[in-house]
Amino acid sequence: MTFRYPVSQPGLDGRELEYVTNTINDGWISSQGPYVQRFEQAFADHNSIAYGVACSSGTAALTLALRALGIGPGDEVIVPEFTMIASAWAVSYTGATPVFVDCGDDLNIDPARIEERITPRTKALMPVHVYGRRCDMDAIMDIAFQYNLRVVEDSAEAHGIRPVGDIACFSLFANKIITAGEGGICLTDDARLAGQLAHLRAMAFTTDHSFLHKKPAYNFRMTALQAAVALAQVERLPEILATRRDIEHRYDQGLKDIPGIALMPPRDVLWMYDLRAERRDELRDFLAGEGIETRLFFKPMSRQPGYLAPHWPSLNANRFAEDGLYLPTYTALTAADQDHITGKIRAFYGSTS
Repeated sequence: MTFRYPVSQPGLDGRELEYVTNTINDGWISSQGPYVQRFEQAFADHNSIAYGVACSSGTAALTLALRALGIGPGDEVIVPEFTMIASAWAVSYTGATPVFVDCGDDLNIDPARIEERITPRTKALMPVHVYGRRCDMDAIMDIAFQYNLRVVEDSAEAHGIRPVGDIACFSLFANKIITAGEGGICLTDDARLAGQLAHLRAMAFTTDHSFLHKKPAYNFRMTALQAAVALAQVERLPEILATRRDIEHRYDQGLKDIPGIALMPPRDVLWMYDLRAERRDELRDFLAGEGIETRLFFKPMSRQPGYLAPHWPSLNANRFAEDGLYLPTYTALTAADQDHITGKIRAFYGSTS
C-alpha cells in the first residue's frame, strides 16, 4: 500500500547529490574513498568523541563493538527487553548470551532491575536509547563501574545524544534521524578500541596485507557512496534535530486531551513520535484507510521465538507492546500535515476539543 503520509521518509535536500557525484567522478567508490574518513571525523566531532569507525549497518556496529571488547562464547550481555531484535542478535552473533532486563515507563531499560540479572559471566551492559529517549546513563555507568563491566550504547535511534559508554553504535538506515540508506558507525574515545573496530570490519587483514588472517572478522565496511550521503546529513544534523523538536511539540499539542490516547514522556531527540492508544488496531486500520501509515511498538525480546521465555506476559515491556504505536515522523512533515493526522485521530475517537 502506498501512503500519503508514510511513517518515515529520508530528507535528502542537502549536499547529498553533490557529494555522491563527486565520488563517482573521482572513482573512489569503495571503502577506501576519502568520504568515509570525512564522515567518520565529522560525526565524531559532532558528538565530541575522538574516533568514529563507519561500517555497513547499525547491527554490524553493535557486533563489532562487542567483538572489539572481547565478548564471545560463555559471556553474558545485559540487553533491554524493549528494543529492536538487532540488539539481542548482535550478542548472539558473537556466541555470547543476551540476558534481558525489563523497561521502565519511558520504555528504556530500568536500571533498578539490572543488578539482579548480573552473574559472574556478565561482561557488558547494552543500554538502548529507545525512540530518542536517553537512558539513565548515570545509574548505568555506576553499575558498570561497581561490577567492572563494559558499556555498549545502542544509539541507533538517538543521533544527537552524546555517548558516555565505551562504544556507542549508530544506525544510518533510511528511517533514522540521519541516513546513508544503509550503514552504521561506532564512536569511542579509546584509540585501541577504534583500531580494533576498524581491523574487525575489514576482515582482519595484517598491516602488510599478506592474506594471513589471525582471527575471524567481517566485511562490514561502508562504501564511499554511503559515506557521501552520510556526510551531507551530518552537516545538517542540528537543523534536522531542531525540525524534529518542532514536530514533537506540534504532535504534543494536537493530541493532548484526546480520550483514548496516552502521550509518552518527552524525548531527548525525536526519532519516532510514539504513543499509546485504546483500540489501537482499529485506529491503525482507520488511519491506513486515510492514507496515514503507523507502526507497532517493539515486541519484548522474551517473546521472540529465538529467546522465548515463560515470564513475558508479566513484563512491563509487554504491556507497552500491546497498545503502542508511532506516527509519521520525518522532516518534510508540515504543520498542515500534522494537523490533518491529529484531526483524523480525533475523529476516530469522536473528540472535537
